[in-house]
This record gives sequence, C-alpha cells and structure tokens, in this order.
Amino acid sequence: MHKILSTMSFNSKNPFLNNKSFSSALSRKDEVHNATLIDYNQEMTLAGTINKSIILFLILTASAMVIWWMAFNGLNPIVPAIGGAIVGLVLVLISAFKPQYSPYLAPGYALFEGLFIGGISAIFETMYPGIVIQAVGATFVTFMVCLGLYKYKIVKVTEQFKSVVVAATLAIATYYLISWLFSMFTSFVPVHYGNSMMSIGISVFVIVIAALNLFLDFDRIEKGTEQKMPKYMEWYGAMGLMITLVWLYIEFLRLLSKLNSKN
Repeated sequence: MHKILSTMSFNSKNPFLNNKSFSSALSRKDEVHNATLIDYNQEMTLAGTINKSIILFLILTASAMVIWWMAFNGLNPIVPAIGGAIVGLVLVLISAFKPQYSPYLAPGYALFEGLFIGGISAIFETMYPGIVIQAVGATFVTFMVCLGLYKYKIVKVTEQFKSVVVAATLAIATYYLISWLFSMFTSFVPVHYGNSMMSIGISVFVIVIAALNLFLDFDRIEKGTEQKMPKYMEWYGAMGLMITLVWLYIEFLRLLSKLNSKN
C-alpha cells in the first residue's frame, strides 16, 4: 500500500517530497508583500526537519511497542495492523494535498503507522523469532550508509540519477499493483511470492531501489531548506522520510522471511 503511494512524485518517490507540493509552498511564501516583516524563525530548516523526524520516529516506535506487547499478550495483531494501515493511508492522502496541515497530520500518521508496524512485526516475529531485530538493524544501517554517502557527496543526486530511480520505483509499484489485482480475482501466484531465488532476487532489487530513494528524499529536503520554505514543510518532509523508512523496513522483513523459510 505505502509502496504504491510512495511513487507519486517525479523528483522523489515520496508524495510528500515532490516538486508540486514544495513549489506550491514556495509560491505561497513568495506572495508575501515586500513591506511585510519576514520572521525567519518560520522558515524550514534542516535542524528543524531532523528534530521533527526524530519526534515522528519516537511516536511510531512507541505505538509499535504497545501493539507488540499487546500482541504477545493475546491480541490479534492483524486487527491493529489493518486499521493502522488504512488510517495511515488516509492521512497520507490528506497531507499530500494539504501540506499546511502536516504539523497535525504527521504525528497522527506516525501513531497509526506504528500500529501497522507493530502488528506486522509481531506476526513475522511469531513465524521467525529474531527477524524483527535483524530488519530494524538492516534498516538503520542502510539509512546511515545512505546518509553518509549523501552528506559527503560520494553519491550525487543528478537529474539522470533521479530519472533512473523514479522509473524503477514506478515499475515496482506497477508490478505490485498488477500482481495484487490478479491474485485477488484469479489463481495467479505472483513471482515475488515464496522463497525461490527469483523471489529473493526481486526483494533484493526492491530494497536497493528503496535505499536509492533515500538519496532523493535527502536532496528534496535539502533543497526545501535552501529555498526557505514555510516552517510546516519540516513536518511534511519528516513525514515523507518516515514513509520511505517504513517501506524499507517492510521489504527487509519480507526478504529475511524468505531467507529464513529456506532453512
């Protein structure tokens, strides 16, 4: 679900980090009359976006831990997982069209996405003990490596880089959507199901593309701070980054489950 949503942008896979949303926010800022006193504390900053990202991460983690505890004490984790996914999707759509509401929508998204993550994680952990900590570790390491490569300009986000990553992301989203529709109404079994070498290869490819999308997200956030966009775009950017990390984490869970099932 969130993987499909994440392909809505051309410059970034993330609907929150696309040109249209950031450009519209910038145009609203430019409409301020020249005689108006500008409060620079109301501009988007990198530090502010980082702080917002940490807040959302803590909310998501706390929510997930609550569902995790409840799941191992008798609660059916599929219920909060589905409910959290649906509400999270609704908040994603609203924020994509109304980024100025992000200071309210982003914390709500983190809360309900935590229900989804907690429920799904509990299901996978029951099937393959130890898999969650492995997926969390893999996601954290991937994030830090990508951040370091971007910060020190080892990987540069060029227009060609963006085009290749976006094209691959759209291809993945299309494949997932078509596979889901066919499996819903026919006996078709998608290639990425099961633990075959092809299925594992597809998971590895998707993880690589998700990781590359982090570079696009970093670049879009950096550009937003350079263009001095409105303060609420910090929440908008942080919320978008959370979507990418959730996608990456879920894909690591899928890959690790396939590898564990072969043992």
